[in-house]
Amino acid sequence: MPTGVHLRDARQQLFDAAERVLLRDGPNGLTSRAVTDEAVCAKGVLHRHFTDFDAFLTELVLDRAAQLETQAHALRETVGTGNVADNLTGALITLFGPVPVAIIPLITFRDELRARLRQARPGGGIAILAQVTTAVSAYLADERAMGRISADADTDSLTLSLVGGGHLLFADRDPDPPTTATVNKLVTTVLADVVQRRPR
Repeated sequence: MPTGVHLRDARQQLFDAAERVLLRDGPNGLTSRAVTDEAVCAKGVLHRHFTDFDAFLTELVLDRAAQLETQAHALRETVGTGNVADNLTGALITLFGPVPVAIIPLITFRDELRARLRQARPGGGIAILAQVTTAVSAYLADERAMGRISADADTDSLTLSLVGGGHLLFADRDPDPPTTATVNKLVTTVLADVVQRRPR
């Protein structure tokens, strides 16, 4: 492998390389050598920017979790518009995209990574799931305030059902992710008793 390749914005290129390896080879295939080979750089490049591989993985997860903020904001922008179930269906499909779904088992399998994420983000080591949960919970609370969800709706329980059910659907994505219709069926079932129906 070349040893003198200069990486512009090395951190981001290493993150992108790790993402490709993760999507192609899964959590077990994600090693420091696999990342630097994918980025076509010397192994020392990674260790120049990160103290060790778990530090690199921690920053990777936090970087990808931060990208979900934009998608969470887009969900909040739909409050009061369209159909509640359709809004949540689209959001779950986006928030549980290939990269977030691939990162969740990586966090689950690596104890040290989970510990470092807890230090970086007090309150939970599964950063991706925490982001999705926060987004869905805030959306449901806003729709309840708008009167489009029953005033007595337990948004915490609804959030757990939507995020947990969504994760199960997308984690079992072999060979393909769930269809929009499948996700919509989950959402409409969870929301069946709380969505305010317009009188006929």
